[in-house]
Amino acid sequence: MTNEINIAADLLRKGSVVAIPTETVYGLAANAFNENAVMQVFEIKQRPLFNPLIVHIKSIDYLDTIAFNIPPIAYELANRFWPGALTLVLEKKSNISDKVTSGKPTVGVRVPSHPIALALLESLDFPLAAPSANPFGYISPTTSDHVKKQLGDKIPYILEGGSCDKGIESTIIGFVNDKPVLYRVGAISKEEIEKCIGNLEIKNTASASPDAPGMINKHYSPKTKFIVSNNISNTIKDNINLNVGFLLFKNNDEYLSTNKYIELSAVENLEEAAKNLYAAMHKLDAMHFDIIFAEKFPEKQLGITINDRLYRAQEEHFEYKKINSN
Repeated sequence: MTNEINIAADLLRKGSVVAIPTETVYGLAANAFNENAVMQVFEIKQRPLFNPLIVHIKSIDYLDTIAFNIPPIAYELANRFWPGALTLVLEKKSNISDKVTSGKPTVGVRVPSHPIALALLESLDFPLAAPSANPFGYISPTTSDHVKKQLGDKIPYILEGGSCDKGIESTIIGFVNDKPVLYRVGAISKEEIEKCIGNLEIKNTASASPDAPGMINKHYSPKTKFIVSNNISNTIKDNINLNVGFLLFKNNDEYLSTNKYIELSAVENLEEAAKNLYAAMHKLDAMHFDIIFAEKFPEKQLGITINDRLYRAQEEHFEYKKINSN
C-alpha cells in the first residue's frame, strides 16, 4: 500500500487530481494551494463554482496553518472529534485560494480518520481540497468501483481504500460570533455534538451562495426517479406489481420479492444503515426501475442525517424541515 500512496502523492505534487478514500466517502483530491489543480476538481465534477470545497489536513496541529481567529469552541470540537467526520468552517488564511472557498472568507476543514488518507496527508507538505469523487449532484461514492464507474476515464488514479467505514458525508459546523451553527447533518449526529458543546443553531437551507458543501436542495441523487415514502407499507402494497424498487431500513413485507428491494439494516441499526445507504442507492439505480421508493427513517440520531440525504435525492423540491425542530 505504501507504493500506492507514493503514486497518489507524486501525482498530487505534480498538480493532478486523484480519488482518495476517507471514512465518509471517496474524495476527489487536489493540492489545496494549487489553483489550477483546484479548478480541475470543479471541471471534472462539473461542480458549480459557487459551491465551496472541504480542505483535508493531517492533524489538529496543522489547523492554524490555513485558518485564524479560531474560536475556543472549535478547538473543543476538534479535540473531541478529530480525526473524524466533522468539518469546521473557519476564517481562512490567504494561502487558501478563493477558488477553494468560492470567494468566501471561510474554509471548511477536517482531519479524516481513514488510515490511508492520513498516511497520504502525512507524506505531503500541503493540504488536500477534496469533495466527493462523483459528478456533481449524483450519489456519493463509498467504494473505488463507484468512482471508477463515474469518473474513471477523467482522472489518472484511484487510491484504493476499501469500503468507507461511515458511508455518509461529514457533519459541518460553522461559527457566527463564535457560536456554533450546524450547516450540514452528517456522520456525527447532532445529538452527539450537542453532548459536547450544548445546543446548536441550525442553518441547513440552500442559497445561491451556500456557506458550506451539501446545502444544495437537489443533491446525492440517482438517475432513477426517487421518492421518499412516509408510509412504506402502503407504498409497497400500491406498487408491488409495478417496475418499482424499494430502499428499506428493514424489510417487514414477506411478499416483497428479493429483487425489488435493498434492506439497509436487518437489525435496524442506524450506523449500519448510514454506511450502506449510498451503495444501496447505486445498486438500485443500476436495476432499471421506473421509480425507487425510499422508506423515511426515524427522526433521531443518524436517522435525521439519512432522511436529509433521502429528501435531497428525491424528485420533488426539497422541503424537509424536521431538522429545524429540537
